Amino acid sequence: MSTLIKNGRVITATDDYHADIFIENDTISVIGENLTMSADKVIDATDKLVLPGGIDPHVHLDMPFMGTYSSDDYETGTRAALHGGTTSVIEFILQTQGDTLHNALKTWQEKSLHKAVGDFSYHMAVTDFNDDVAKEVVQMIEEEGITSFKTFMAYKGALMIDDGQMVQLMKVVKKHGGLVTVHATNGDMIDSLISKNLAKGNTKPLYHYLSQPEVTEAEASGRFCDMLNYTGCPGYIVHMTCEGALNQVRKKTQRNQKVFVETCSQYLMIDASKYEQEDGAKWVMSPPLREKKDQEALWAGINQGLVQVVGTDHCPFTWEQKQMGKDDFSKIPNGHPAIEHRIEFMYSEGVRKGKISINKFVEVCSTNAAKIFGMYPKKGTIAVGTDADIVIFDPNKTHTISSKTHHMNCDYSAYEGWEVTGKTETVLLRGQIAIENGTCKLKPGDGKFISRGKSSLVI
Repeated sequence: MSTLIKNGRVITATDDYHADIFIENDTISVIGENLTMSADKVIDATDKLVLPGGIDPHVHLDMPFMGTYSSDDYETGTRAALHGGTTSVIEFILQTQGDTLHNALKTWQEKSLHKAVGDFSYHMAVTDFNDDVAKEVVQMIEEEGITSFKTFMAYKGALMIDDGQMVQLMKVVKKHGGLVTVHATNGDMIDSLISKNLAKGNTKPLYHYLSQPEVTEAEASGRFCDMLNYTGCPGYIVHMTCEGALNQVRKKTQRNQKVFVETCSQYLMIDASKYEQEDGAKWVMSPPLREKKDQEALWAGINQGLVQVVGTDHCPFTWEQKQMGKDDFSKIPNGHPAIEHRIEFMYSEGVRKGKISINKFVEVCSTNAAKIFGMYPKKGTIAVGTDADIVIFDPNKTHTISSKTHHMNCDYSAYEGWEVTGKTETVLLRGQIAIENGTCKLKPGDGKFISRGKSSLVI
């Protein structure tokens, strides 16, 4: 199968030029002007942007959480991602406390290998670290192509590990060339505030936000950075939401420490006023939405190079599932649907409004994730020899976000009625047409597991 993309404006993290792209089988073969070779399929990209496929390194598919499961599985979730221009995702395997990493891997392989429509990889969440698990960590890096390890500083009794375990994990991961990622919030402080609010009869979604003040995230982010500095391990803070946490990372640059930071599209776009609405449960996630000053700080952090990645923390639940906490905010499943619209949101809210450059847009939506998580240059750019994961994007098409038209398995949209300029038009996954004319051309099982190497951004 060969494809020739004609007359497009090719955008990467560093380049902006007009060219044709010739694809043979699953890789880019030739890039040049006025290419004339014959192809099985020719796509006219005149007046369109040609982008590397998006990479979302923070999604939760078919995840067990708070007595239920996230409503998108690998089929519906990766298909929705493709519709929005995200060709690869990294999902989280959750170790069951008292069980092995290998058993957790087997469980997630059963969920994904025959269902994924788009490409995928895994982070391994370590929730019970000991000497046996330390050996498994090495095996994950050296044998399974899983090189990043998620930790939680919250959710005591289910996911959280203590600082002593964290440091020992970092030492092992550092030695073998991996990366430690973290949900950085102070779980003890949060649990105490939740208990006090419930004791006072404060049960509405607003108190989910008020039980996780900015200091809980800032303190944990700083502590994580200090443990990384002590061990020499590279680290990555997921879903950063606030100025206080960002300033902790900023301070660490004074000792020449590099910590990778991810924020999510929702933290750049919407604020905590949503929790005062009658349907505020739709936006209950952890960490919660913050204030407008935090949005400004995060956009600035992207431009300053302090924030390297924009993901989604896609973890959808239906409205019926959200009603599990109608009388107790602490029982509302945490998460919201976002995987489909990240690329379009970042173009419309970021590039169109002058908050970020078009190259920075590609950098934070694709290239940096590929580099940090060991997929570059196979993924994350447009160059000869790379995977032909390509998005043809109409920068001028206006459309309205709605649950009636999105492809996520969720019966509401957290952005209902939001008008967006910029639309994913055609998507190729390893040279195959994945999305065309609003239709997915791939089937479950067409998505492939991405075995990852060491980060190309870690020195």
